[in-house]
Amino acid sequence: AERHEVKVLKHKQAKSPYSFSKSRTKTRYMLIQRFAKLFFGCLAAVTSGMMYAVYLSTYHERKFWFSSRQELEREITFQGDSAIYYSFYKELLKAPSFERGVYELTHNNKTISLKTINAVQQMTLYPELIASVLYQASGSEEVIEPVYFYIGIVFGLQGIYVTALFVTSWVMSGTWLAGMLTVAWFIINRTDTTRIDYSIPSRENWALPYFACQVAALTGYLKKSLNCSAEKFCYLLVSASTYTFMMMWEYSHYLLFVQAVSLFLLDSFALAQTEKVYEVYKIYLFSLFLGYLLQFENSALLVSPLLSLVAALMLSKCLQMNMKKGTFMSRLLKIMHIYLVLTITVTLNFLLKMFVPHKENEHLLKFIEVKLGLNTTKNFTMNWLLCQESLQAPSQDFFLRLTQSSLLPFYILVLIICLFSVTQVIFRRICGEPLKETVKLEDGRIGERPEIVYHVIHTILLGCLAMCLEGMKYLWTPYVCMLAAFGVCSPELWMTLFKWLRLKAVHPILLALILSMAVPTIIGFSLWKEFFPRIMTELSELQEFYDPDTVELMTWIKRQAPVAAVFAGSPQLMGVIKLCTGWMVSSLPLYNDDDLIKRNENIYQIYSKRSAEDIYKILTSYKASFLVIEDSICNEVGPVRGCRVKDLLDIANGHVVCEEGDSYAYSKYGRFCHEIKMNYSPYVNYFTRVYWNRSYFVYRINTVISFQS
Repeated sequence: AERHEVKVLKHKQAKSPYSFSKSRTKTRYMLIQRFAKLFFGCLAAVTSGMMYAVYLSTYHERKFWFSSRQELEREITFQGDSAIYYSFYKELLKAPSFERGVYELTHNNKTISLKTINAVQQMTLYPELIASVLYQASGSEEVIEPVYFYIGIVFGLQGIYVTALFVTSWVMSGTWLAGMLTVAWFIINRTDTTRIDYSIPSRENWALPYFACQVAALTGYLKKSLNCSAEKFCYLLVSASTYTFMMMWEYSHYLLFVQAVSLFLLDSFALAQTEKVYEVYKIYLFSLFLGYLLQFENSALLVSPLLSLVAALMLSKCLQMNMKKGTFMSRLLKIMHIYLVLTITVTLNFLLKMFVPHKENEHLLKFIEVKLGLNTTKNFTMNWLLCQESLQAPSQDFFLRLTQSSLLPFYILVLIICLFSVTQVIFRRICGEPLKETVKLEDGRIGERPEIVYHVIHTILLGCLAMCLEGMKYLWTPYVCMLAAFGVCSPELWMTLFKWLRLKAVHPILLALILSMAVPTIIGFSLWKEFFPRIMTELSELQEFYDPDTVELMTWIKRQAPVAAVFAGSPQLMGVIKLCTGWMVSSLPLYNDDDLIKRNENIYQIYSKRSAEDIYKILTSYKASFLVIEDSICNEVGPVRGCRVKDLLDIANGHVVCEEGDSYAYSKYGRFCHEIKMNYSPYVNYFTRVYWNRSYFVYRINTVISFQS
């Protein structure tokens, strides 16, 4: 027996080196495989972002012929608020030092007549501050023109945006094929995923790439099977991107509020680790506190619903530390927990608004009231905003475009499967069944993955907003692309579906793996065949954007107008005048300040049925010396009657008479913009025409003492 034991021991000793070597080889092979997958996935993500940035740059060049334009013609392509943002970037570069430039922006009295503003705070000019620092610190003055550097940064951020969406879909599905499909859908539906075509310097084009990075990091952070190093990296990335996002866009805290609601619901149904969720809440609090200090004590952050919700969640956690114990009473208390949080949030927000002086959000609340039909108004600005296309309900064309690219059908399919799976998981949790530590492919329980549940809730909430306001589609559609691509590329989603169908003819795991490769491949080829030729044609076509009338107007102002002149006209045109000439204006296309809103309403009266004396008094009260009448507004023939500027002014001024169901504008005075062109008294007593072309009429405001009728 002893001899037999010795033989067995010797046999094991002889066998162990071979087994150890085989195990080592297998481990090495798995490491190489993982490294190769990670390397090629990262390479594909970065390449996708770079190619998208190059695509945007090429398309922009083809559309505006930037390289062959003079500086004035390039600047005219920036319209409305975009012109204002870029004009401040120019001023920073012209300043003798960066510190002096920042001081002039924070104490700006050279933009709007009779008004000193903190432009950095009021217009969230942190992107321009960063761009100017990078331009000067990198020594780019001798290499690239300021305008190319500026738009290059924005296009680069859009590349990061696409890369972040790629990574998010990849992390969720486990395959970078999902990332490729996300990018393809994003570019094909570019009309509905981004506003970069219409307004390059807009705040969301600077901010949303950081939010996409935050969502990608949050997706990884919420995953169950995550090692310590990866979890710390994701946490740091969430922290940095959350704060940066908040600094880049004045309305960022509203989008973070929607995200916080998603996390709150995720935690309320015990579908995620509570500790992780509350760590994200702490990041919100830190970002709000730091943002409040660095944004010149921005009171809008103190009265934001995000702060009230996070504070309520923290308070409720302190009050109910021992709530989750698996008993029937604890499940009832879970429902009470939701009610408690909502009650504290509303109460706290109400108290903050009572004691914290704020004006920034009042116009937004009034707009929501009117939009929801809770109130009616004749206010010009409110009705003008309601008439904007971005604030209307989405059109049928929007859904048709998403359907033609096959995005909407697959998104609905993925959303339905995920929702049913999440509902099953919630029901199991109510019945007391614990969540599995690790969800395997054969389990078919995609609804138990917290990052998936978060994205389902998040896209539903953003989708509800997009169904109310078309402008919200730019927040929703990118994540529709990501979720749909993840779903069709995820074997777990197909396995979840096959578990319900109870397939027996074919092995469900094998079929799920095949479909997760075959379906996205077929979609990719069909998209390539149908849309790639269109994209190439779009890039090869030379479009023409030329506005000779505006160029002539700006040239005349720079050559003929006195340096101390103040111009009055529509806010959109005033933004362009400020950028192209540097002259002072009486109003700007901004709607976050009560005084500017009132100025815009008053100066828009040049298109109303008011007397020459009334208009003269309004203009001289703002020290305006020149008036610019736009023929496109004066003779506007809008597609929707009642949404033209002159119609809205007639309603606000009470110049509308209703007879037999029809509305008529009535006043004892003619429309000012028409009457002033006739050159008869009393108009010639107050205004002298000094320049005109096909689109614009410029009048000098006379310095008279007595008014003549």
